[in-house]
Amino acid sequence: MYSTKSYVVSVCLVGIFGTLGVHHFYVGRWLHGFFDLFLLIMTVALFIVHLWPLAIVTLILDIIHTVYFMYKLIVGEYRDGTGKLIIVPV
Repeated sequence: MYSTKSYVVSVCLVGIFGTLGVHHFYVGRWLHGFFDLFLLIMTVALFIVHLWPLAIVTLILDIIHTVYFMYKLIVGEYRDGTGKLIIVPV
């Protein structure tokens, strides 16, 4: 079984709102979405309180997390919240 979620919409969401985790929420992977959102909120909070090195680390972690899932989505290995593959349109 394949997911009913749109591949094109998923790729656009990860490309535009990747560090916010919107693509995870769209496909039903709520924990990953909240993790992405948490990393971004922590980054902003750490910048506000002038803990620059730690803020940079959390930002880098958020970017790595986003790029990893973007790669999995582009190559067709990304699964939605129910475990179904989001297939690349032919």
